Amino acid sequence: MEGEDRVITQEVCREDEMYDGEMREVQVAGHPVLLVRDHLQFRGLGSKCPHAGAPLAKGYLGRGRIRCPFHGACFSLTMGDIEEYPTLDCLAAFKVTVESGQVYVTAKVKDLESGRRVKHMSKWSQLSSQTVLLLGAGPAALTCAETLRQEGFTGRVIMVTRENHQPYDRTKLSKEMDAKAESIYLRPQSFLDAHNIEVWMQKEVVSLDLDGKRAQFSDGTCQGYDHLLIATGSRPRRLQCPGSNLQNICVLLTPEDASQILHLATGKRVAIVGASFIGMEVAASLVGKAACIQVVEKADSPYQAVLGDQVGRVAMKMLQAQGVTFHMKAEVAEVQGERGKVTQVILDNGQKIPADVVVVGIGVVPNSGFLEGSSVVLDHRGAILVDLFMQTNTPSVFAAGDVASFPVALLGGKNTNICHWQIAQAHGHVAALNILQKRERLHTVPFFWTKLQRKSIRYAGCGIGYTETVLKGDLDQEKFLLFYIKEGFVTAAASLNFDPKLAMVAEVMYSGKTISKQEAELMGDDTLQET
Repeated sequence: MEGEDRVITQEVCREDEMYDGEMREVQVAGHPVLLVRDHLQFRGLGSKCPHAGAPLAKGYLGRGRIRCPFHGACFSLTMGDIEEYPTLDCLAAFKVTVESGQVYVTAKVKDLESGRRVKHMSKWSQLSSQTVLLLGAGPAALTCAETLRQEGFTGRVIMVTRENHQPYDRTKLSKEMDAKAESIYLRPQSFLDAHNIEVWMQKEVVSLDLDGKRAQFSDGTCQGYDHLLIATGSRPRRLQCPGSNLQNICVLLTPEDASQILHLATGKRVAIVGASFIGMEVAASLVGKAACIQVVEKADSPYQAVLGDQVGRVAMKMLQAQGVTFHMKAEVAEVQGERGKVTQVILDNGQKIPADVVVVGIGVVPNSGFLEGSSVVLDHRGAILVDLFMQTNTPSVFAAGDVASFPVALLGGKNTNICHWQIAQAHGHVAALNILQKRERLHTVPFFWTKLQRKSIRYAGCGIGYTETVLKGDLDQEKFLLFYIKEGFVTAAASLNFDPKLAMVAEVMYSGKTISKQEAELMGDDTLQET
């Protein structure tokens, strides 16, 4: 065969060179391949996670699957199929044979070059009268759309977004503020067209006719549906104080917001309200660009509600070393300005912070206002209550992502709203399966990450209500694994510079097994593998 369709067979190692349970990266025709020996059988897969390129050889090998060390995505050993998010593509799988004690990998050149694979998708058929309407174009909606096609749905799939962009990676907005919108699109237009996934932009839902199965939009148009997924996400909370309507007070939600903040902040004085994940990442991104950066937070430390004081203070020291100033246990009382633009922020203790631009990162609110007065049940925050099938209390209406409140196993099945990228994808996948009446329950372990100055803090589980922690490693050295304990058992863990240990913890949680406080304490520091 010629070109990319050419098939190559190459010897990569001796059979006795690899122990059972070992993963290593080998070269085939100059391309990396992940070689795994599991239960004495060899497997060959793409070597890098399709989500962000993490080397899977440094990941964790669980029962029949590999978990990415960076962001927790999982892939089956046999076919490379997605088993946990975040990712859109599967891994390429290669044929591995053993002859006379030698291990050989056989693969097409094009598969070696990409290392990834998209599952076969069905196409729209004019013979199908079914329509699935997806409100929103984030990770939940896109994953739902792709899963529908992968599972054989041939009706119309319509995504509706109020933005002027097709689905993009919103997590990069605070980490790569100078990125062009097109560079963070999750799929090119050609992909969406090829698989008959419609994206309607600059259309916002304003109401639903649940009995008539129709959605009404702000431009006066409407669209009928057979099944509806509400994945409208969330919006940033705004400042509520005197002067909060001045110019140059910004929130971060869209590529345009990121571009505007970067433009306004370059060479200027920046005040960031809220040491949230967004606030801290924006501060890290503006280091070296803004003239000065000051962060105002009402809690004792950054991330206090989720990661606690120990991790929060590590993150704060990381940014303080880059010249960022923090004002903790403080709130904004007033924003003052001249000629309509911000000039300073007044704190509740009377302190004045000079500022040319203010970035607000004080949490989010579910985008569910259009459901007010409808029969769809919301929780106290306005998130839509769903079950493990992502089904609302209304027939044919599902919800997913930031707008949904779902039963969390680590909280004893209590419904909770978790705004993570990986969770949104898991929701979208399960919603699609249940739209197709496959009766698939949600089974996932929350996994998220934040990036500061090229260092990533990762978190797995759900530690709400934890009462104590167990530390392995050294916080001051920025090398640690921290377990969050509730009622004697681990409910979550956070790590910095100790991959793939967190991936291992996530796999244990996923399997349904528990980790006791004693087991966490007995875990030797020497077993932690640094990347």
